[in-house]
Amino acid sequence: MKFSLFAHMERITPDQPHEVLYQEFLDLCHMADEGGMHAIWTGEHHGMEFTIAPNPFISLVDLANRTKNVRLGTGTIVAPFWHPIKLAGEAAMADLITGGRLELGIARGAYSYEYERLSPGLDAWDAGQRMRETAPLLRQLWSGDCAHEGIYYNFPSTTASPKPVQKDGPPIWVAARDPNSHQFAVDNGFNVQVTPLWQGMDEIESLMDKFNGACNGRNDRPKIMLLQHAYVAGSRADAEEAAQAFSRFYCYFGAWFKNEKPVRQGLIETLSEEEIASNEMMAPAKMRANLAIGTAQEVTDRLKRYEDLGYDEFSFWIDSGMSAERKRASLARFIDDVMPAFA
Repeated sequence: MKFSLFAHMERITPDQPHEVLYQEFLDLCHMADEGGMHAIWTGEHHGMEFTIAPNPFISLVDLANRTKNVRLGTGTIVAPFWHPIKLAGEAAMADLITGGRLELGIARGAYSYEYERLSPGLDAWDAGQRMRETAPLLRQLWSGDCAHEGIYYNFPSTTASPKPVQKDGPPIWVAARDPNSHQFAVDNGFNVQVTPLWQGMDEIESLMDKFNGACNGRNDRPKIMLLQHAYVAGSRADAEEAAQAFSRFYCYFGAWFKNEKPVRQGLIETLSEEEIASNEMMAPAKMRANLAIGTAQEVTDRLKRYEDLGYDEFSFWIDSGMSAERKRASLARFIDDVMPAFA
């Protein structure tokens, strides 16, 4: 099983300078590269200080000049916000600039907050259908002279320019949860990225079962990556503190997802301590039980179970609202004390 880093800038309070946050992001990415991780993934989000990532291609092109070995992935492009020709061209350009290191993850998007601002009237179903029309067109556009008449997009014969460095273009990854999404990805030869969010082993096993069901014994099985929050603690007390931080993170994640609270200057209305404490679904004890939180040995044992299930890659989701120092310490322990067990 390979290991990657999944990271964004995240701004919790208005007194945090964006320049400092970006440098902290770069520091983590440098650690991942120097520490032998396989890839760095960063996504696309708009108008949200909670996750700052308006165009992952810009970040990845910058990282290409600051790293040596890691693959550089979009985790993920929100497909309905992109015309297929534009996405194919910008992905190819990023692949050219990064020297053929691009991995292209795409998804339908998750936040109605973003839908109502960038594409009013769009809902999750429609977004998913747009993604399913866009994704298969990318390789055709990279190959060249692709004409298309579809439900959402129509264009005459077009060739993406420039052409990607990688043969047949960058590997394409699709975020999947339900069986139909897995089947769509596998049938099109796309790799699959799944996240159980705050849920535990039952969900992780279920996601793998859906993937295996879609593969149905085929010889050209694509890859599957598990994206999950992780924290390698220096002590039991440190692990418990991390569980508290992830509980708070997911309470805010839920608030953004529900899109019910006011947002000012890109920051959502502060949750009260009572709101956080009463959210049993996101309780610290559930975070501790369901996420990859613990000592190096505990995290290693958990990841061995994921490897045994058949996951090809584990992506260490480091966004958490924790300080830069705690993030770096956790990632250092992961690189030094967990990854060698899988060498």
